[in-house]
Amino acid sequence: MLVERNVQILNVEIVGEAYDIAAYYLRKTGQLPDDARIDQRLLELIYSLFDSGVRNRLLLANKAISKFERGRR
Repeated sequence: MLVERNVQILNVEIVGEAYDIAAYYLRKTGQLPDDARIDQRLLELIYSLFDSGVRNRLLLANKAISKFERGRR
């Protein structure tokens, strides 16, 4: 059980860091407002990518940014 808990903590950490990277970029480019709220669409994109097997936080962030930008056009 302890191993499963550590894996879950690691998963949350990876998703959180990927979100921070993506949100920072999108705020700097003016695509997200500069408020402190979490953008649900961006978070859902990151979760779906994570569930599909992407585990690298930078790759998660970059793919989520790309999908987010495509969705806004």
